[in-house]
Amino acid sequence: MNKTPRIIFIMDPIESLLPKKDTTIGMMMGAVSLNLPIYYTKQESIYLLEGVVQTTAQEITLHTKGDNQLKSLEDWYSLKPSENLVFGPNDIVLQRKDPPFNMHYIHTTYLLELMEKQGSLICNRPDSLRDCNEKMFTTWFPELCPPTLVTSQSHHIKAFIEKHHDTIVKPLDGMGGSSIFRVVEKDANLNVILETLTEHNTTSIMVQRYIPEIKQGDKRIILINGKPAPYLLARVPAENETRGNLAAGATGVVQELSENDQRICDTLGPELVKRGLYFVGLDVIGNYLTEINVTSPTGIRQIDDEKGTFLGKDIIEALLVEWKKGA
Repeated sequence: MNKTPRIIFIMDPIESLLPKKDTTIGMMMGAVSLNLPIYYTKQESIYLLEGVVQTTAQEITLHTKGDNQLKSLEDWYSLKPSENLVFGPNDIVLQRKDPPFNMHYIHTTYLLELMEKQGSLICNRPDSLRDCNEKMFTTWFPELCPPTLVTSQSHHIKAFIEKHHDTIVKPLDGMGGSSIFRVVEKDANLNVILETLTEHNTTSIMVQRYIPEIKQGDKRIILINGKPAPYLLARVPAENETRGNLAAGATGVVQELSENDQRICDTLGPELVKRGLYFVGLDVIGNYLTEINVTSPTGIRQIDDEKGTFLGKDIIEALLVEWKKGA
């Protein structure tokens, strides 16, 4: 094994990234600052041939000024010619493909597990990517969550709404605030919302008591190998909006963690480490945990820009520690 690992990013098309705020780019800059070679490949480029997982990839050169800043938002990278890579013990592989979490993604996790067998370190661990649904995983920690119901049956949902009066209804596989509804008692659209989300009582969804503190922001807390970053990104909803998602027009505000935020991190940290979830984004509203983002967490660039941190480098350094354990 070489002393310097390759850092391989499995990601969306590189030209689609937003260079000002994309977390994957922040992680790339972290690797470059540590003099590590970085490679770009796509989920559909990974293949198994005669028992060996490999891919077509391109080495990336970032055009940076200093460790944590791009020279330009237009011309920020260049790619070397494509080459075939066989995954092995000299690789740290970051699965940064954005959801949707579909069967293609599931099949990719099987290939990622075989990469592990070939000696690569995978972030996050493939079986945990599969097992830890970003909404359902919160239910392992009911003491941290608002009152919650998961069901496909409308009569259970209506009883829950009658009890709690003001609720949030959302699919288990959504992202970016899509298909999230605030529903109150006697909502004229209740039946059609439930018919649509549950696909006529055949698909489970999540219902939670509405948390009014959403007006102060949906807090994104970054955990690196079970430890929280020193600051969080509170996503404050736009006017007349209940969703604290940047994709839904929310405004990001960087804050320090509260005592309760730290308590949530202390509770979750050991379980995340045990599951090989090296890079996680918690969503916290008020005092309640609402999501545990494991597939492709975001938010580090906004924190870095305001506070001068370098979370992308912190993530890569943490992965290097794990990689050296297997060296």
